[in-house]
Amino acid sequence: MPSYQTLEIERAGRVATIWMNRPEVFNAFNEQLIEDLHGACHELDKDRSVRVVILAGRGKHFSAGADLNWMKRASGYTEAENIADARRFSGMLRALSDLSKPTIARVQGAALGGGTGLTAACDMAVAASDASFATSEVKFGIIPSVISPYVLRAIGPRQSLRYFQTAERISADRAMAIGLVNEVAPAEELDAAIARIVEPLIIGAPDAQKAAKDLIAAVNGRPIDDAVTDETAHRIAKRRATDEAKDGISAFLEKRQPAWISST
Repeated sequence: MPSYQTLEIERAGRVATIWMNRPEVFNAFNEQLIEDLHGACHELDKDRSVRVVILAGRGKHFSAGADLNWMKRASGYTEAENIADARRFSGMLRALSDLSKPTIARVQGAALGGGTGLTAACDMAVAASDASFATSEVKFGIIPSVISPYVLRAIGPRQSLRYFQTAERISADRAMAIGLVNEVAPAEELDAAIARIVEPLIIGAPDAQKAAKDLIAAVNGRPIDDAVTDETAHRIAKRRATDEAKDGISAFLEKRQPAWISST
C-alpha cells in the first residue's frame, strides 16, 4: 500500500476517508499534496473493497486553497513549467471527480480557492455550519481556472459570474442554497450527517452507481432530442442485461440481499 507525505487514508468497513494532513497551513495545496491526492484517488478507485470515499481535512479548516509559497514559486516558472504544474493540479481534480464510486467532501472551517474546487469535484458535500467558501483567486490577480469546470457544474454560470469576480466569502447556508453543498450540520453533528448519506450508498449497486455518474455527465446540458432519448434507452437496456442488475432484481423478488451486500 502506498504511503503519502501529506495525507492519511483511514478505512472503516467499506468507507475510506482521505485526510489531508497539513493542519499547520490549513491544508493548503502544494506540489506534494497534489501528488498525494492524485495517488490516493487512483489507489482507492482500484480497491473494490471500498464503496464510498470521503475527503476531509485535519485541523480547524478543510483547505485554505493554494499554498502561497507554491504560487510564488509558480510565478517564476517558464511558460512550459507553469503549464505542466497547472496540469498536475487539473489531473488531480479530474481523478477525484472521475472516481468510480461515490465521493463526499467533509467540510469544516475554510474551504477557499482550491478548497472550494475540491468540494465541487466531489459528488456530494456536507458542511459544518461554521464552514465558509470562496473562489478567492481574483484577490491575488489570478483566476479560478482549473477548478472552474467543477464549480460551474455545482453552482451554474449565473452564480459563478458573481463569485468568480467578487471573491466573496460564501457561508455554509448560502453554499447549500446555490448548490455547492448538499447539507449543513452543526460541527459536532458533521460525521453523523455524513453517515446518514453513506448508509444508503453502501446498499446501492456499485457498478450501477458508477453508471449513474456517467449518465449525468453524458446527459447534463444537452437538449432533450432524439439523440438524448435514444442514448438513454441504450444505456438502460445495456444496464438491465448486466449480472449486477439481474441479481438485484431477483434479490428484490426473492426477498433476499443482492450479492454486493451479502458478500461483504
